[in-house]
Amino acid sequence: MPHTDFTHVTTWVFDLDNTLYPPSARLFDHIEVRMTAFVMEALGVERAEAHRLRVEYWRTHGTTLAGLMRVHDVDPAPYLTHVHDIPMDSLTPDPVLAARLRDLPGRRIIYTNGTAPYAERVLDARGLGGLFDAVYGVEHAGFHPKPDRVAFETVFDADGLIRDRAAMFEDDARNLEVPHQMGLRTVHVAETPGTGDHIHHHTDDLSGFLARITA
Repeated sequence: MPHTDFTHVTTWVFDLDNTLYPPSARLFDHIEVRMTAFVMEALGVERAEAHRLRVEYWRTHGTTLAGLMRVHDVDPAPYLTHVHDIPMDSLTPDPVLAARLRDLPGRRIIYTNGTAPYAERVLDARGLGGLFDAVYGVEHAGFHPKPDRVAFETVFDADGLIRDRAAMFEDDARNLEVPHQMGLRTVHVAETPGTGDHIHHHTDDLSGFLARITA
């Protein structure tokens, strides 16, 4: 049962997109459109090529931004401002999830490959504002993205997180490999279970899973 696997945890680390809101909100659809538009403008390529590069850089570098920075020396600040300027209309407050998060013992933090200001907007739209002790974005990792180890080390060291007393919740299974190596308890939050020894638990119902932890 999940409860006994989490009695040692004092810090709860949550990804943001498609983890603290359901993928059915399709928030990332808006972000991907703006990513493609930015790549078109920055690199002077057609839409089809921009889309291809966006996907390729996500696969090979962890995020599209990381690929743009490493391959094309793109300034991250304008990119991040542009791609996260999206409406939050598809998000609704989730009082049940808010209550489950509030019941967790210890500290709660957000760590996202987006920006902290964007994360705050999402949390407010979900009725989760004020529930987290810290919110870390890609800017706090020196623009290194998850799943890069240096990204996790930078954020976790800055937070003072005790790694073997922490748990991480993520929708992208590859982003749990390094936390697992570091000693964190890992939870894959997705409709389809990921595979690999780096995933300790899987759930497609975050609120229900958290309820079982605190029961």
